[in-house]
Amino acid sequence: LMNAAVAQDVEPARITQHCDSVTLCFSKGLGAPAGAVLAGRREFVAEAWRVRKLLGGGMRQAGVLAAAARVGLEQAAETLRRDHDNARRFAEAHHPVPPGIRELDSPVCSVDLAAVETNIVMVSIKGGWLSPTELCEQLQAVSEEELAVTGQAVSVLLFPWSANTVRAVWHRDVSAHDTELAKSKLEFVARKCQE
Repeated sequence: LMNAAVAQDVEPARITQHCDSVTLCFSKGLGAPAGAVLAGRREFVAEAWRVRKLLGGGMRQAGVLAAAARVGLEQAAETLRRDHDNARRFAEAHHPVPPGIRELDSPVCSVDLAAVETNIVMVSIKGGWLSPTELCEQLQAVSEEELAVTGQAVSVLLFPWSANTVRAVWHRDVSAHDTELAKSKLEFVARKCQE
C-alpha cells in the first residue's frame, strides 16, 4: 500500500477508499522490526481481535514497536522513494534494445522498464542459458573467480518468481551502493553464462 501510494504520489486513503478492509505491515520497507495494522468495519475488526486472542496473538509492552512503526510511517515517502530510485537504477543498468525493454550486454536477461513502478524489478530470463533458480543460485554464490575478475565478492539474494522470471525487491536496508554491487554481480553472472 505505501509503495503504491508513494509511486502514485497520492495519500494511501485514495487507494483504499473502495476497500472493505486494509492491512499494512510496518516491517521491511517501513523499517519497523515487526507489526501491522488492520482497518475495516467495526464488526470486522472486533472479530479479527477475537480470533487473534483465540490464537494466542497479542503482546505486552508493544509501545517500542509502535514507536518504530510511527517513525517508519513518518519517513515512508522519503524511504520508499529511495527504494524506488534504487530499483529503477538497477533496471536502467541495461541499455535499450528495443525501446521499452532494457537488456544487459548479453542475451541472458532483460527488464521491461515500463513495469518498474515501485521497489520491484522483474528480470526475464532468456535464451535457455539458466533457469531462474540457477540464476538465483549463481547470484548468491561467491567464487574465487568473481573476486579475481571483479575485485569483489558479492552475494545477491533474488527470488525465482516463475518459469522464466526472477524478482528483485528493494527495502530500506538496501543502499544505492548495494544496488551498484548487485548490478555488477548480475553482469558478471550473465557474462560467465555466455562463456
